Amino acid sequence: MEHLPNKRVSWEEYAMGLATAASVRSEDPFYKVGACALNKKNKVIGTAYNGLASGKVVDESFWADRDKRRPYMIHAEANLLSLIKRGKCKLLACTLLPCSACATLIAAHGIKKVIYKEVYKRDQMALDIFKFYNIKCECVENKYWDESPIYI
Repeated sequence: MEHLPNKRVSWEEYAMGLATAASVRSEDPFYKVGACALNKKNKVIGTAYNGLASGKVVDESFWADRDKRRPYMIHAEANLLSLIKRGKCKLLACTLLPCSACATLIAAHGIKKVIYKEVYKRDQMALDIFKFYNIKCECVENKYWDESPIYI
């Protein structure tokens, strides 16, 4: 997909670019996930990433075993939803398809559209949950942010 330098990216591309940028803040060495929320006026109302609760310090050995540390990780979507009020988010962009638990949180927040770049192979139940709650869900892999040097 070729973009001319003066062509403005879509709001979805913008949100996914911010989600991608947020993902680099994650301290998780296995999966860095980012998320971004836009309101009805396409204003950014939050960005977040996966990781531990703010201020929690752990020894380096904590990160060595992915399965042992997994229950303690806060997902990017959960972090993001903790920052915004219910009903305020029009679009949630996430670098990874939300898990089923995050999908139910997204539904509870009244979000009507979710975009993601990559399928979460461990849990794809979110697709059924989004369909059940009439939430539009779209995989937008291989778009502008993957080709542009400004995105990580």
